[in-house]
Amino acid sequence: MKKWIILLLMAWSLQASAQEKIEITSEDYQNSGVEMADAMRADGKIYVLVGIICIVFAGITVYVIQTNRRVSRLEKLLESQE
Repeated sequence: MKKWIILLLMAWSLQASAQEKIEITSEDYQNSGVEMADAMRADGKIYVLVGIICIVFAGITVYVIQTNRRVSRLEKLLESQE
């Protein structure tokens, strides 16, 4: 029964679309500005966004370094026991 439900949900998800297709016009090719970025820069929010991205990246980096150290300690412990 679970297999049939999963297959049904998978078939249904193939029919779903994330966005409607929008036709590209010649005006789109001439547009050189990004409205969202311009608005965020004007409000000063772009710096908040960059700061949050830096904090997340730093957190991921610290986590990976700590995990690497723990794995190295475990490897040394296993080598010494053999």
